[in-house]
Amino acid sequence: MPENLTMAAALNAAIHDAMVDDPTVVLFGEDVGPLGGVFRVTDGLYAEFGETRVSDSPLAEAGIVGTAIGMAMYGLRPVVEMQFDAFSYPAFQQIVSHVAKMRNRTRGKIQLPIVIRIPYAGDIGGVEHHSDSSEAYWTATPGLTVVSPSNPADAYSMLRGAIASDDPVIFMEPKSRYWSKASVALPVQTEPLNRAVVLRAGTDVTLIAYGPTVKTALATASQAVAEGLSIEVIDLRSLSPFDDETVGASVRKTGRACIVHEAAQFGGYGAEVAARLTERNFFYLAAPILRVTGFDIPYPSPKLEEYYLPTPDRILAALSTWEWS
Repeated sequence: MPENLTMAAALNAAIHDAMVDDPTVVLFGEDVGPLGGVFRVTDGLYAEFGETRVSDSPLAEAGIVGTAIGMAMYGLRPVVEMQFDAFSYPAFQQIVSHVAKMRNRTRGKIQLPIVIRIPYAGDIGGVEHHSDSSEAYWTATPGLTVVSPSNPADAYSMLRGAIASDDPVIFMEPKSRYWSKASVALPVQTEPLNRAVVLRAGTDVTLIAYGPTVKTALATASQAVAEGLSIEVIDLRSLSPFDDETVGASVRKTGRACIVHEAAQFGGYGAEVAARLTERNFFYLAAPILRVTGFDIPYPSPKLEEYYLPTPDRILAALSTWEWS
């Protein structure tokens, strides 16, 4: 029976159901226990599963990930929370040097089925260190699967898939979408973890988004109708691996593409997407691939973030810079 679920509730249900189905799944991190997490994603799990399977950690992100590595090596499936995007940086060395490389280093003998949950991005009125979009760091690291849901159904299905994976997954949760609601019948299984989806068909432009900017892309497509523009919207879902098949087919159909993300533009994830699509689809392109992103500055104060974030007006203004024949 469908329920009107928030993304936070869908994530909670995914962790709960995974823990019921598999006794090796354990949850820990800062305040994930009795408090239920800063965003209440883990609410009620401590009461049901107890401190042996749900536990609070010290305020030490390197210790959280290091402990998860040991747990995974001994047969557990840890799900850990970094609490906020920039809080993951103290654990950077553990993730990049060990989590991402252990399977290769041991020639496949040691697997690390770890899910590292990272609430990320802005639009919540948070200060710096609480609104970063750090996806490019993780996608630049071979050995990590990096995904980001944009809606409650995908949040449930993708987190279940991430927990079941034998490889480490960076699971990036858009904080501004935690309280977005949709009708979902649980348990739900959407597209496979590594696939993008076309959320809205169009003929003139392919608009590529993920996580928090999918809502922005859909709003842009709706607004563009009045201007006689047909926009196809793709939700990447999986940032690494990248779904060349789905995205490439769309770009070859429309001949134009624009990538939208909150992170700064220079060296951002969109640069890799633009390069990849250009290399594989050059002779189908009618115009250069565009990027509409955050600016090349540290994330601004809450009073200024509305000027920093991509908006439908900014996207449509960028599309208007093309020559349309």
